[in-house]
Amino acid sequence: MVTPPDIEAQILRFYHAEKWTIGTIARQLHIHHSVVRRVLAQAGLPRVGPPPRPSKIDAYLPFIRQTLESFPTLTASRLYVMAYERGYRGNPDHFRHLIACHRPRPKAEAYLRLRTLPGEEGQVDWGHFGHLEIGRARRPLMAFVMVLSYSRQIFLRFFLDARMENFLRGHVAAFEAWQGVPRVLLYDNLKSAVLERRGDAIRFHPTLLGFAGHYRYEPRPVAVARGNEKGRVERAIRYVRDAFFAARTFTDLDDLNAQAEAWCNGLAADRRCPEDLKHSVREVFAAEAPRLLPLPDNPVPLLEHVAVSVGKTPYVRFDLNNYTVPHTHVRRVLTVLADPHEVRVVDGVLPGSLLIFTVGKGFSSRFGPF
Repeated sequence: MVTPPDIEAQILRFYHAEKWTIGTIARQLHIHHSVVRRVLAQAGLPRVGPPPRPSKIDAYLPFIRQTLESFPTLTASRLYVMAYERGYRGNPDHFRHLIACHRPRPKAEAYLRLRTLPGEEGQVDWGHFGHLEIGRARRPLMAFVMVLSYSRQIFLRFFLDARMENFLRGHVAAFEAWQGVPRVLLYDNLKSAVLERRGDAIRFHPTLLGFAGHYRYEPRPVAVARGNEKGRVERAIRYVRDAFFAARTFTDLDDLNAQAEAWCNGLAADRRCPEDLKHSVREVFAAEAPRLLPLPDNPVPLLEHVAVSVGKTPYVRFDLNNYTVPHTHVRRVLTVLADPHEVRVVDGVLPGSLLIFTVGKGFSSRFGPF
């Protein structure tokens, strides 16, 4: 049984500060004295009271400690089976109690406060905000969030999926909103950013690398299980949930994004900057903006390329919608080129490919109304 943190804190305080005995602490907190002894033992304190009597587990303690050092999260029930196979015949419940006393506690880890120069770094992540029902389709509502590490300026844009094309569209929209690009962007181990990671060896997604080269910034993933390295964007997502999205109503995705843009330029920009409480985020961003890298002369094209097969009937299926194609193209593989404003079906993807048709206005369950 896991002792609640508040009970552990009270046990340690009563023992050290008030000099209470184990029995007194157990009575006042209405817990068993063994719980008090276990908490004190886990805190590294020597055993209080008479020396323990010989136990069946004594001969197995070296094996148990060695196993727990290698596998600190191994359950007591699994460890009991391993000890039983080696000859231990004690009671399982008593064994679990003894294991709690010998299980190594995680070492406390100290963190340095990370500071960056103006225009040097931004942090990027996705946030999941439930689902939207569009026609007969149920789409995840994903929030693309980018925050500048120095000024804490937030960019927020909602999409109906977290595909690479929308991931990059969020980047472009943020860069255009700020009229500049941070020199470094930090990513979690997103599939859109990191394809493979083995130790310090990282294989970035080639599409992201090409995009980063076009905008001249450095993509940099944070270390595994080191959320503190991108704590600014995680706090920004939590801020979006509490200060923007909670109890908000909207008619469609365009309306939600319009409200998000107004919020980023209004309430979110007027809050106090955590790095400089005397100034607002808006004021600090105004000083940071000239330090951002300039935008390239030509924006990168962001079209979604999807190969689609035409069966016996002259239709192609894309994003839960059926599109008619000429009957001469049945039983062929065509290509859909899509962006939030247009869907094109072509025969091939090379320059000069035959354009079969264009959907300029209509409805897509992924993008929303065109």
